Formats: sequence, structure tokens, C-alpha cells
Amino acid sequence: MQYYVYLLFSDFDKGWYIGYSSNLKRRLLEHNAGKVYSTKNRRPVKLIYYECFLNKIDAKAREEYLKSGYGRLQLKNILKNTILYLE
Repeated sequence: MQYYVYLLFSDFDKGWYIGYSSNLKRRLLEHNAGKVYSTKNRRPVKLIYYECFLNKIDAKAREEYLKSGYGRLQLKNILKNTILYLE
């Protein structure tokens, strides 16, 4: 099984959401259907970045890192042109 760490961008408030899932397509549909508490009032959201892992432990660790200050800084550096385009 594969696990995905993903970054969503909210068109509503221009904010980010970072999460992980074993089924990325289903999870994105859940986010946009309002079934996820953290994003239901921030819809619509777009998938702008994801990483794939072979085990849940690595995916969860990466998610936690990306939610940290250094992790967010790394994402901003990786996605600087994408962020400019979206905002």
C-alpha cells in the first residue's frame, strides 16, 4: 500500500492544508464535498503538491515535518512560482 502526503490550497481563504492518506483521490473528493472538518468551510480546495511513501510511518513523519516552521519554509521554496500564481 502507498501513502500520500499532500498539500491543498483553499480558493476561499488562500490558506494551505497539509494531510496524509492512503487514497489520495478519495480524500480530495471528501475535502471538496465538505466531509472533512478542517476544510469544510474553506472550499473549494485544489491539490497543488503531493509525495508518495511506501509506509504509513514515513508518511506521517513527513506530514508532521511539513506542518512545522521549517517544513512550511521548504514548501514555500519548492512551490514559490505556484504560490505566486495561485495568490
